[in-house]
Amino acid sequence: MAIDQPATRPGNPRFSSGPCAKPPVFNLNNLSDAPLGRSHRAGVGKAKLLKAIEDTREILGVPADYRIAIVPASDTGAYEMAMWSLLGERPAEMVAWESFGAGWVTDVVKQLKIDATTHTADYGEIVDMAALNYENDVCFTWNGTTSGVRMPGGDAIPADRAGLTLCDATSAAFAMDLPWDKLDVTTFSWQKVLGGEAAHGMLILSPRAVERLESYTPAWPLPKIFRMTKGGKLIEGIFKGETINTPSMLCVEDYLQALEWARTVGGLKGLIARADANTKAIADFVDTHDWIEFLAADPAIRSNTSVCLKFNDARITDGAAFAKAVANRLADEDVALDIGAYRDAPAGLRIWCGGTVETSDIEAMLPWLEWAFETEINA
Repeated sequence: MAIDQPATRPGNPRFSSGPCAKPPVFNLNNLSDAPLGRSHRAGVGKAKLLKAIEDTREILGVPADYRIAIVPASDTGAYEMAMWSLLGERPAEMVAWESFGAGWVTDVVKQLKIDATTHTADYGEIVDMAALNYENDVCFTWNGTTSGVRMPGGDAIPADRAGLTLCDATSAAFAMDLPWDKLDVTTFSWQKVLGGEAAHGMLILSPRAVERLESYTPAWPLPKIFRMTKGGKLIEGIFKGETINTPSMLCVEDYLQALEWARTVGGLKGLIARADANTKAIADFVDTHDWIEFLAADPAIRSNTSVCLKFNDARITDGAAFAKAVANRLADEDVALDIGAYRDAPAGLRIWCGGTVETSDIEAMLPWLEWAFETEINA
């Protein structure tokens, strides 16, 4: 039976998994201090870039001896930069439980042609990380943005590993507690958990990763945009805000404002708590509605940012068409935008629950989800 439309609408209907919702206090006027029309190599530009690096270090709790760089092409650029610069010194363990991890497998196996062992899991599941050979380099995502599955922790990664760990943390950084001592390379993008603007990536290197860079030269040529060493030594300026290519100072200012907002909500702990509260609101809804469930059946590996859901009503004959119709109804009503499942993932919905999303908006959206389901199932 069809139900009436809910009376309350979310204040912000933006639940996209990337680019994600801006911080609740976002205002274009707050970007007026951006040094537009100035060189990023001028003093004011370098100071802004260095502040973005150091504020990132402070809020994420990155150790003082880890290097942080702002690099081009979002998380993809950062991770490609790491793989092309660091891999090949030894065999690799490639881990994939969603589409982006699968993309890294393709790069290593088909493009770089490195001796690699591939470990995969279906959407909604995760690879047994304890079963990997950590004598080799290990490439994995911490949080599967397209599968709603995350690492339950870093205990499976040995402290005395011989290989490097390369972690794509783009939808995990600022929402999950990353164990830095277990991560040699960590990448993310501004457009995810803090709702920054696209096209800028972050690359974080442990001392072990720096040692590899300075002692190993890949067999393949490196594009200029990937080069982090000169004469066998790390180009330190890259990790002090002297970017390889020209960044957008407007985007830098936006990221600085997002980092400042993060401080006001309690830093990393506050951001995690906000994401957890958002995810709990969805979990409570799922617990009381038998026609919808998490794609990840195991609560221990469910993401608290990219929350993936699937419909399980026996009356649904075409899951993809039904999920698309529900998402379209919600978008047409301007109560939930861009929540369809990723194109390569199982049919369903994907709702962003990172810290820039208000729990009150999640709670206001969920009755609309029930309305859209009932309306579509009875259409």
